[in-house]
Amino acid sequence: MAAAIQPVRGMNDILPDVTPTWQWVERTAQAVFAAYGYRELRMPLVERTELFSRSIGEVTDIVEKEMYSFTDRNGDRLSLRPEATASCVRAAISNGLIHNQQQRLWYAGPMFRYERPQKGRYRQFHQVGAEALGFAGPDVDAELILMSARLWQALGLQDLQLELNSLGTPASRRDYRALLVEYFMAHRDALDEDSVRRLEQNPLRILDSKNPEMRALIAAAPVITDHLDAESAVHFEQLKAALDAAGVSYRVNPRLVRGLDYYSRTVFEWLTDRLGAQAAVCSGGRYDGLVEQLGGRPTPAIGWALGMERLVELVLDGAPAARVAHAYLVPVGDAAQAAALAMAETLRDHVPGLRLQTHCGGGSLKAAMKKADRSGATLALILGDDELAAGQVRVKPLRGDGEQAALDPAQLRGQLAALVGAEQA
Repeated sequence: MAAAIQPVRGMNDILPDVTPTWQWVERTAQAVFAAYGYRELRMPLVERTELFSRSIGEVTDIVEKEMYSFTDRNGDRLSLRPEATASCVRAAISNGLIHNQQQRLWYAGPMFRYERPQKGRYRQFHQVGAEALGFAGPDVDAELILMSARLWQALGLQDLQLELNSLGTPASRRDYRALLVEYFMAHRDALDEDSVRRLEQNPLRILDSKNPEMRALIAAAPVITDHLDAESAVHFEQLKAALDAAGVSYRVNPRLVRGLDYYSRTVFEWLTDRLGAQAAVCSGGRYDGLVEQLGGRPTPAIGWALGMERLVELVLDGAPAARVAHAYLVPVGDAAQAAALAMAETLRDHVPGLRLQTHCGGGSLKAAMKKADRSGATLALILGDDELAAGQVRVKPLRGDGEQAALDPAQLRGQLAALVGAEQA
């Protein structure tokens, strides 16, 4: 026997027991996006490598270490997308979506980064995100954050914490960067290897260090919100005022800088303490210079993305009833087997939303009923020769109390419709 082929490390299968939760989260997100007027954009998995080196930054860990890049047969350097904002902006420019227009867009799909796999972090991972292109004011910053808060509410999540910061404009950030370099250069001997490298390339990323030995040093570093330009300071205060008015609680975290070079002004993260080290569930920020950086006209923009693997893990315990079938149809005998599939189609036609699984493959009634129970269905529908002759179906409850009953087609449709309606109520 040939050896079994194993999955690629860090690229995991999402199994049928879990996919209904994924589907529910995705449907819930789609409904929330629609409520705010956001429209879906679907982008290719493969882009030119230059797109990400220009947008994310050549000295970031993503571009330096984590991208899946290759040269195709035409000699073009291509990469699997490590994130979607750059792709979204590229698509908007390529298709003229922001020429004298504003766009509210959302997307969903897989991303790829060569990282060390761990709980909640994979080399192929999935994101759902929203981008608002062409909006300069703090009102749309607040709207995007409120939209994410509404999503948590719709998913039944109550323990996510919002952290906010402002990075200012590129000019004010350059001034702050100089202060930061001066500070860390004075303490260079206390920096770890990664921080020494970042000191030369992107000193703000030192503030992201997870090294506990550097915690006190970072805590004493200059604070970016003390060095904002006047316009960015006003923008940040107006954002906080809008969130206060809407009743959204938050914590200002002046060490929150995000890992991508294109961010400016507002940055934010939603955090949880339920996923170990992988605390961030949703992250976002403003990237007012990115459209121009990628060849478009100057266009303000902001967006966020959430990690589906982490979010699904949070909601999995409260997954919706859609995980299982409503009913499992068991045909008994050759005549019933021939009639069962047609009957199942008729029931699906007459009961919108019905999830009905039909037993296939034969076997004894006892074995079929075991499969019915394992399916998680609420009801077993038994169709044998006697039921066929009487024009009825025997209904056996599989969950909770209740007696078997022989129902005619109208009664059966009514009971199934009530079952579906109770779930949707």
